[in-house]
Amino acid sequence: MDAQSRGRADEIDPADQWVLNPRTGNYELQLGRSAAQQRLASGPRRTRRSSTAAPAPAAPSPAVPGPRRGEGPPGGRRGGGRSRKGGGAPDRRKRLLKVTGGTLAFLLVGGGVGSYLYYQHLNDNLNVIDTGGAGGGFKKDQPINVLVIGTDKRSGKGNDGYGDPDSVGHADTTILFHVSKDRSNATALSIPRDLITDIPSCPTKIDGSVKDIPGTRNTRFNNSLGQEGRDPGCTMRTVKQLTGIDVDNFMMVDFNAVKNLSTAVGGVPVCLAKDVNDRDSKLNLKAGEHRLEGEQALAFVRTRHSFGNESDLDRIKTQQQFLGSMMREMKSKETLTSPKKFFSLAEAATKSLTVDQGLGSIAKLTALAGELKDINPKNVTFTTLPVVDNPNEPANRKATVVLNPSQADPLLQMIRQDVSLTEVEKKEQAAKNAAETDAKNKQDALLQGNRAPAGDVRVDVYNGGGPPGSASTTLTWLQNSKGVYKAGNHGNASARLAATQLEYAPNQADQARALADMMGLPASALKPGAVDAAPKTPMKLTLGSDFKEPGTPLGAAAPQQAPEGVQRVEADKAVCAK
Repeated sequence: MDAQSRGRADEIDPADQWVLNPRTGNYELQLGRSAAQQRLASGPRRTRRSSTAAPAPAAPSPAVPGPRRGEGPPGGRRGGGRSRKGGGAPDRRKRLLKVTGGTLAFLLVGGGVGSYLYYQHLNDNLNVIDTGGAGGGFKKDQPINVLVIGTDKRSGKGNDGYGDPDSVGHADTTILFHVSKDRSNATALSIPRDLITDIPSCPTKIDGSVKDIPGTRNTRFNNSLGQEGRDPGCTMRTVKQLTGIDVDNFMMVDFNAVKNLSTAVGGVPVCLAKDVNDRDSKLNLKAGEHRLEGEQALAFVRTRHSFGNESDLDRIKTQQQFLGSMMREMKSKETLTSPKKFFSLAEAATKSLTVDQGLGSIAKLTALAGELKDINPKNVTFTTLPVVDNPNEPANRKATVVLNPSQADPLLQMIRQDVSLTEVEKKEQAAKNAAETDAKNKQDALLQGNRAPAGDVRVDVYNGGGPPGSASTTLTWLQNSKGVYKAGNHGNASARLAATQLEYAPNQADQARALADMMGLPASALKPGAVDAAPKTPMKLTLGSDFKEPGTPLGAAAPQQAPEGVQRVEADKAVCAK
C-alpha cells in the first residue's frame, strides 16, 4: 500500500474540532481556532487519494450537514433539544463507540467506523483492490473469515529505511481471523511466512486488464503476494488451498499501520522478561513494562533476534502478544471515552488499510464491526499453523518449514467446523450445546429409513468448492463404481460452499440416503425440501470445499480441544516476551 503524501504539518486532529461543553454536556463544532483550522474549514474537500500528489486538507463531506449548537457530530441523531438526562452526550457517545468493539483483526477499523462527520473523508482514505472474486464477502448468520496481511513493502512515505527499497513486498505477516457463527468467539491463525507450499494460479488485474499469473510449487508462502505481480487475492487463494477454509475478505497494512495505530491509541503496553538491544530492528529496551508507540512499536513487532530462538516462529509469538495488548487497549475505558483518541484512530485506521471491494467503504466496515463488537477478548485465541523444520534442508541451514499434519489437520478441522479454541461462558456454552444436540438429533434422523436401489438414484452434480474437475470425476465414479447411471455433470455451481450438500424433495428421501451412503455424506449434508418433486426430477449434489475425491467420507466430527503442543494464547492475557 502506497503511503506517500498522507499528511501536512498544519492539518488538525479531527477530535480537536469537537469540544465538550461542560454546561450542556454536548459536543460542539469549534472552527477558527487557528489559521490552519480556518484553511481546513474553507478549503475544498479533497478527492480520492493519489500516490503522486499531496492530499488536500480534509473537510467535512458536503453530504453530511453540520450540527446545530447543542448537537453532536452529524449522524449521531441525538436531537439537539434533548437534555443529558433524556439522551445527551453519554448516550450519543455510547452509540458512537459501540462499533469500536470486536476482535483484534478489526481493531484496524474499530476507530474509523464510528466517524459520521468525516464519513466521506474516511471513505477516501481507504485503498480498495478488486481481487477478481477471490473472496465471497462475509455474511450474517455465518462464520466470518477475514485475512489480515502485513506487507513488508518498503516504498512510500514512512516505509523507507527498513531494508531493500526496491522490494515489492511479501505476505510478511498473515493472520486468518475466524469468527464463530454465533459471534461468541474467534480464532486468529498465524501462517508462517517461510512455510513451503504451493501457490495456485491467480487472475490478477494489472493496468485495467486481467492477467493470469501461473502457479508455483514448493515455494515460500510469503511469495503469494507481490512477487510476479500477485495481489492479495492470490494470498487469499493460497490460504484457501492450504487450509480448506474459504476466505471472505482481506485487509492489508504496511509498516505505517503499526506506527500510526499504536500512536493513536496512546501507546501499547508490552512486557519484556530481559533487556533487548537489537541493532537490526533498532529495538533497545530494558527488562520490564513499557508503553510503545510509533517507531518503537514497529521495532518491537519486527525484531527476530531478541526473543526465543530468533526464528520467525518466535517473532510470530511476539506479534501475537503485541496485538493482544493493542486489542485490550482499544477496548479500555480510557480509549473508548476519549473523543480525541476515537477520531485519531479513525484517521490512522483508514489511512493504513487496503481492502477488497467487499469491505471498500466505511458502511461495509461498519457492518463488519457490528458483527464483531460483542466478542470478549478472553474468547479470542491466537495460534499458529503447526509446522516443523523442512527435512529437505541441511540441519545447519534451516530456513523454511513444512506443515506438521498430525497437529495441523485437527486444528484446521476445528476451525472449519467452527469449534472454539477457548472456553466461552459456561452458561452460554451449555445453552449452545443443548441447541446443537437437539438440531443434530433431528438431522441424524434424516439418515434413518429405506434406501433406493442405485439404478433408481437421479442426481445432478455441481462443483461448489472442490478441486477442479470434481463434478466430472464424481460423475464417472458414481456411474462406473456405484451403478448410478442417472447422474449428470453440471460443472461449476453458481456459489461456493464450505461444506458439501445434497438437496432433495421429501419423496426422494430414499434416494438421498442411498447416495449419502455411497458418498460418505454426514447427516448435516442433507437438505430436504418441503414439496415433493415431479417424477424423474434429479436431486442436486453440490460438492463443497470439504470434498477431496469420490469415495472419501466427509464431515468427520472435529476434535473439541486443540491438539497437544499447539501454540496458543488468549487475547486477554498479558505475556512477557522472553
